[in-house]
Amino acid sequence: MLQHNKISDSDLRNKIKNSEICFGGNRKLKIYGMLKCSSGKRMKRENRVFFLSENEARQNGFRPCGHCMKTDYQNWKNGLI
Repeated sequence: MLQHNKISDSDLRNKIKNSEICFGGNRKLKIYGMLKCSSGKRMKRENRVFFLSENEARQNGFRPCGHCMKTDYQNWKNGLI
């Protein structure tokens, strides 16, 4: 898990280009989703974290976003994840 406020913007862009970062999340709400999600783009920088994989996000106790990951969210909500 990589916190947004502890990485420079240029390093962040490079990590996204190199596929070292694939998902973003909200540290306080414990929600993760796609980098292109409009809900994720609105969160404060100090709350934003990044993950390499969904597995990494789940291991850190995060749940899928109900906006950009509807199927995964429904599976999580129904206790299938």
